[in-house]
Amino acid sequence: MAASSRERYGSVGGSLTEAKGIAAGLPDLLVEARRVASTVLAGWHGRRVAGPGETFWQYRPFTPGEAAATVDWRRSARDDHFYVREKEWEAAHMVWLWIDLSPSMAYRSRNAPASKRDRAIVLTLALAELLSTAGERVGLLGEGDPILARNAAERLAETLARLPPRGAVPDSRPLRRFSDVVLIGDFFDPLEDLEAIFTGIARSGTHAHLIQVVDSVEETFPYAGRVEFRDPETGSRHVLGRAELYRDEYLAMFKRRRDWMSQLARRLDWSYLVHRTDRPATDPLLALHARLADRHSRLALFAGGRAA
Repeated sequence: MAASSRERYGSVGGSLTEAKGIAAGLPDLLVEARRVASTVLAGWHGRRVAGPGETFWQYRPFTPGEAAATVDWRRSARDDHFYVREKEWEAAHMVWLWIDLSPSMAYRSRNAPASKRDRAIVLTLALAELLSTAGERVGLLGEGDPILARNAAERLAETLARLPPRGAVPDSRPLRRFSDVVLIGDFFDPLEDLEAIFTGIARSGTHAHLIQVVDSVEETFPYAGRVEFRDPETGSRHVLGRAELYRDEYLAMFKRRRDWMSQLARRLDWSYLVHRTDRPATDPLLALHARLADRHSRLALFAGGRAA
């Protein structure tokens, strides 16, 4: 599948050349990420929930059975009802981010506005911008501790500029229970390798969100006639005399892989999104927000229950 899913991709140069290519494009990608983040920000509503903290959030009616110490007597004295003064849960959540920077991610077909790698970087930096705005800790998995800073996206971009191209082997050692990790890649690695990676993450107790970035031609296989395919990972070549005869077999194989990813995500209670590079980058960010917001609320309820 790996070789047949990449269209006429030339041989990849040395790691240094590839790393310089990533670094050179990062300033523009950071600008694009901030543009995407500002577009999404209008729909990125606060994830405020009740819980332990110091900041006042709201008054709510007293519920029979609650401790009398929870009643705000000054507010309750204004009328004939008892009220409880709630504070906002202020614990900063920890979100790890990881990008597959292997050679296959550099692929870009003629119809795509960006390569898979560039789109993955934009998604990562835009997500860092949004999370830091919401007061969350964010970090690149395997590249130091998460940070709580308004300029998190810029600092993560500086780290990415120093990273060499690498394969899909995220370091799961820093992951801890109740944190989240967002993994962005094409996930075209052998299924047994992916299963080993995901099993390691699941054992840590971390909740994962998978964003599979694909090019449109990888999803549709629009080829006909004689086509030469080159695998950017190994450099091997494969020539098909009548590529259209292989379309059904390829699409069935592609669907089996996607079904496997979906089933694994459901079994582990993870989220799984598919994003095509010919579609707006805002789409997966908005979808991911809903999943992170739900996780944040559940963790807040858990923390509130423990505090009580």
